[in-house]
Amino acid sequence: MDRFKMIFESQKGCCRLYLATFAILLPGLCGFPLRAEYKIDYKAEIIANVGDGKFAPYYVASNRHGLITQTNTALLLAGISRQWDSSSRFSYGFGADFVADYSNATEYRRFMPRESGKGTWEANYQRPQEVWVQQLYGEMRYRGVFMTVGLKEHGSALLDNRLSSGDLVESGNSRPIPEVRIGFNDFQDIPFTQGWVQIQGEISYGKLTDNGWLRNHFNYYTGHMNEGALYSYKRCYFRTKPSAPLSVTVGMQVGAMFGGTTTWYSEGKVTQTRKFSRGIKEFFKILVPTDGGQEYYSGSSLGSWDIHARYWLRDGSYLKAYLQKPWEDGSGIGFMNGFDGLWGLEYKAPFPGIVDGVVVEYLDFTNQSGPLHWDPDDAPGSTITTRAEGADDYYNNHEYNSYAYYGMAIGTPFLPSPIYNRDGYLGFVNNRVRGFHIGIQGTPMESLGYRVLGGYRKGWGNGYYPSLESTHDTSFMAEVTYSPERVAGLSVSAQVALDHGTMLGNRMGGCFSVSYKGDFSFGRK
Repeated sequence: MDRFKMIFESQKGCCRLYLATFAILLPGLCGFPLRAEYKIDYKAEIIANVGDGKFAPYYVASNRHGLITQTNTALLLAGISRQWDSSSRFSYGFGADFVADYSNATEYRRFMPRESGKGTWEANYQRPQEVWVQQLYGEMRYRGVFMTVGLKEHGSALLDNRLSSGDLVESGNSRPIPEVRIGFNDFQDIPFTQGWVQIQGEISYGKLTDNGWLRNHFNYYTGHMNEGALYSYKRCYFRTKPSAPLSVTVGMQVGAMFGGTTTWYSEGKVTQTRKFSRGIKEFFKILVPTDGGQEYYSGSSLGSWDIHARYWLRDGSYLKAYLQKPWEDGSGIGFMNGFDGLWGLEYKAPFPGIVDGVVVEYLDFTNQSGPLHWDPDDAPGSTITTRAEGADDYYNNHEYNSYAYYGMAIGTPFLPSPIYNRDGYLGFVNNRVRGFHIGIQGTPMESLGYRVLGGYRKGWGNGYYPSLESTHDTSFMAEVTYSPERVAGLSVSAQVALDHGTMLGNRMGGCFSVSYKGDFSFGRK
């Protein structure tokens, strides 16, 4: 009973959003018309992975919405959902996924203070919860505008979520955050442009509910920890006519944390505690962070400039070239961070085949606007007025937690997530990284598909704490999926993966899953 009480306590921050979700779902569930056919989709999946090392291989765990992290895992996922009807003017949908999990524990280190004042480092074994809610949401759409309330998984808006290394801002690498999200459900024509210019945008506010995870994994010796923060995401993209041979998409997306209470530690002692406002003014400030004084530091923002160019070939396939340019402040927004970014090429065939999708990416995070940071607004009375806004320290912040949720990066998993820090440090210790990633998929037979992911990366710590020696990692994953024609909805998948190097360690593992999808139909056809 105590264990389940702890699980409930860790999830209670979602309760208000859950109630709001049910408020949306209830009218539809109780009052849908039986005169027409009404479908509810359902799914069930069993996943098991085994291996050696301290964690699951990189490509087994990455971009999987935080479902798998441990070396050995047995997981059961069950859920229902209803997609909105895009052909009608008004429609609604909902979804609910529940997870039961049993995983091995990983040994972390934690500092335990003693009455003598010296304190000791002790073993701290941690594993994922046995039960949690993965998705629980309700959503409505009216013409081109939508609203979603609750927990819903999101991936990249522009990248291939199966083949890419991951979006820099919202990749689908971590568990979904409970939030309220509104925006355009697709690109919409801008008036008077005759369809040659379209716009798409979204904005959300949510609540980070991983306080329990943070408290259980933090070392309580050095660094800082924020509890009770809020989360915000927004993006705005402009696209030229998609039916033209060449279409270009440009825009910006931003993720941010604000509010909550931060406690700083040094050598096992609390040195400072600060409570940040979560008032209505902060909701507006976080929309457009301003450079100057405390207003700039009203939250932790991370964003990217996104540029995509897609060209249709005569056979119906397409080529895409894209760049995601990361930024932490004005220097990154002004493209003063050198070659940093995700540079990619994508090919997609019009029909299934032996090779029907390829992604090649180069990633570089080594410039970070230079090693120096000086802002005269931080030092009132200073006679030095020149700014040097470097040392961006991607995904880390000096007042808020790193850009992660339940230990997994919300953005790209290419930078090793805090969950891998077995010393209990909550930040990204290796964010000055460069390397490449390749993804290939194909469907050699109608019922048989495959996917291969591979990459190499090299890291030098970060600008504030560079590593004495560079670290490196080579990762690989091969996946085969079989979907028998005689059993519609059944899918069997097997993966084998490995990591080799000093960044993540040497490890090998395999993952096997069986899933079944179907639907319930109500009313008349």
